[in-house]
Amino acid sequence: MTSPEPEIRLATDADAPAIAETFLASRAGMTYLPRLHSDEETGTWMTEVMLPTHEAIVALADGEVLGFAALGADMLDHLYVRPEAQNRGVGTKLLTESMRLRPGGLQLWVFQQNTGARGLYERHGFEILELGDGSGNEEGLPDAKYGWPGISSKRTQ
Repeated sequence: MTSPEPEIRLATDADAPAIAETFLASRAGMTYLPRLHSDEETGTWMTEVMLPTHEAIVALADGEVLGFAALGADMLDHLYVRPEAQNRGVGTKLLTESMRLRPGGLQLWVFQQNTGARGLYERHGFEILELGDGSGNEEGLPDAKYGWPGISSKRTQ
């Protein structure tokens, strides 16, 4: 995939199928994750729950969704990039725009095994606030809570 610099824009309802495909493709590469929901359930959740309750942005090139991020009040709840678009700056663009949209700071949870994502967050100034044992996520896998300035002073135990 040789695409121009990705464009970042707010997601629309029409982006839901491409966002769901991006989510599924990205997670399929994370072989440590259990498969908990069908593709159809994931698509329904994206359309009916995630998009209506989050400020979501997409990264596009040539009209194709390459990745997305979904923000709550001060949480980056999702940041996923299609496998073929990874390591091309798409995640950085989504993260940078997320930080711009939440200048007061951001928190996020990431699986401890997701070293690529953890490196991205750390390169952009996120710090570990808490290490979890997996009891707080649906997958039951160890995770890490990160914070970016404005939030890092609110460390939890």
